[in-house]
Amino acid sequence: MIQGAEPGYPATVFDDFRLDRVTVGDVSVRFRHGGAGPPVVLLHGHPRTHTTWHAVAPRLAREHTVVLPDLRGYGGSTLPTDRPGHTQSSKREMAGDVVRLMAHLGHDRFAVVGHDRGSLVAFRTAMDHPEAVTHLVIMDGLPVVEHLERTDVTFARAWWHWWFLGQTDKPAERVINADPDAWYETPGPEVIGAGNHADLWAALRNPAVVHGMCEDYRAGLRVDREHEEADRAAGRQVECPMLLLESEHDDLDLHGDPAKIWAPWLVRPLRHRVVDSGHHQAEERPVEVADAIGDFLRTAVR
Repeated sequence: MIQGAEPGYPATVFDDFRLDRVTVGDVSVRFRHGGAGPPVVLLHGHPRTHTTWHAVAPRLAREHTVVLPDLRGYGGSTLPTDRPGHTQSSKREMAGDVVRLMAHLGHDRFAVVGHDRGSLVAFRTAMDHPEAVTHLVIMDGLPVVEHLERTDVTFARAWWHWWFLGQTDKPAERVINADPDAWYETPGPEVIGAGNHADLWAALRNPAVVHGMCEDYRAGLRVDREHEEADRAAGRQVECPMLLLESEHDDLDLHGDPAKIWAPWLVRPLRHRVVDSGHHQAEERPVEVADAIGDFLRTAVR
């Protein structure tokens, strides 16, 4: 493993966190880790990197060992060669990365938190590895199949990027890489933190990362749905306690009450909390998010 900043990815302010890289399976994962106590892994969403957690992670590290990887294909983590059906970017493969990374660090049981696309990876980790996941926190996410089975003109209009990034006839990479600064709109460094902003934009201007993000969505419309359909048919459910953090000023409720949509997937009753935030909760309301996660991890008994 290595320590320190990597070329092309500016250092960010993570006091007492170590920046490392390790090969797990067929990918090289860039990650940070710090703190002490029961382990928790934080998984970012699209188009962010692990630095989106820069204001949440230090607060959780007061009581927990906190691990923050870049998902495969995102940020500084690699993506293997494309496979038929985009299976190299399935959430099952990403969940395997998480479990192997945590095992490498000596953690065979851990809590997992996921936001946006990271919520799909967190969900898959809990479904595929119930013996490893002690607690599950989902931030602004639903199972893919629940979205796709409810697709209508309202969903397609609001979440059109799913279809744009996920199609293959005219790859989205050509459009995005032609002018990533025009394609992606993010808050400035004064809002999301200078280090986080720099790290994010280093990734967004990297064609390999853009391809990795598109492959994530392509897998979501295909193999990830198949995995969830198989889970549902077999009656598999999340066994550990789960907390849903829903942004008050986003549209997770586009299909109705997200708590009711999640209920059939869970063995235990859902904990549900609304955060006074837009979509990027960790950047907009880090104290509230860290407090909610910390309270859940302390009080929800496996």
